[in-house]
Amino acid sequence: MAIVLDHTIVPAIDKLASAEFFAEIFDLNVKPGEGHFAQVQINDSLTFDFADEPAPASHHYAFHIGDAEFEAIFGRVKAKGVAYGSSPYNHTDGRIYTRRGGRGFYFEDPNGHLLEVMTARETGS
Repeated sequence: MAIVLDHTIVPAIDKLASAEFFAEIFDLNVKPGEGHFAQVQINDSLTFDFADEPAPASHHYAFHIGDAEFEAIFGRVKAKGVAYGSSPYNHTDGRIYTRRGGRGFYFEDPNGHLLEVMTARETGS
């Protein structure tokens, strides 16, 4: 059996607000219901489970996405006025990067987690 990541806990000062921010940027939905977590279904096998944490440490989450998703996410980040940048150390320089045949950028969520979206170079079969 292949190893598949099922979920990861994302520490947040306000789990619901953080889940809603993430879901809005990535055009996803917060799962309904009350509970210990505010869950966002990322894909068929993965959820981000946002949990209240009074002083969350910053984490890095990176996502490979298609060109259409890149344009949509980039547009929502800019529309919300979220600073973005071309590297983990320059994530507010207002630039995107190009490498390995794709494009990408970094931005912070309201808890200081560094999110990265990148397109992948298509490989032939």
